[in-house]
Amino acid sequence: MMRQQEILSGIAVTDENGNKLGHSRRAAVKGITQVVISRVTMAAPGMIILPIIMQRLERYKWMQRITFLHGPLQVMMVGVFLVFMVPAACSLFPQRCSMAVANLEPELRNSIVSQYGEGIRYVYFNKGL
Repeated sequence: MMRQQEILSGIAVTDENGNKLGHSRRAAVKGITQVVISRVTMAAPGMIILPIIMQRLERYKWMQRITFLHGPLQVMMVGVFLVFMVPAACSLFPQRCSMAVANLEPELRNSIVSQYGEGIRYVYFNKGL
């Protein structure tokens, strides 16, 4: 797993002004989960809908005569799916995510409360791509 180190050591969390407050493993898990959901959403239509389209097209005589074009046609259709799905999938979650201080690890939460009091309710982090 490429982002395993983020899960083990956490990712940087900041306040609303961008001041670094520490590293959170829970924020890393939340960010990585959102990225995985986005990536699956991005690829799913090409993997689910394309085989159905190709199966239906292959019933036609003209399609059976141009079998050498099946590969290029599939690549083109995957490209069309991606043109629409990449922006849609990337917009599912904001790039800069927030998380309630109450949901952080106890040691980080206690550190933030002891330094800043109850003034900070949310921390922010970059979920990555």
